[in-house]
Amino acid sequence: MARIALVKPDKARAVENSVLAAAQRGQIQEKVSEERLVAMLEGMAEREAGARKVTITRRRPAFSDEDD
Repeated sequence: MARIALVKPDKARAVENSVLAAAQRGQIQEKVSEERLVAMLEGMAEREAGARKVTITRRRPAFSDEDD
């Protein structure tokens, strides 16, 4: 987590919060392994990628020189 916090402190905080919330709900009873932490980070990245998707559609002008 310390290495993640150096690069992206907001992402590290979000992962810490999700781990704490899962522990409070009783979903985590043991130490969080590196594999599980990586899986959580990948899940967050997928959700962020879906939320930030931008689609640009370009419209052709009604009257252009290329129509001739």
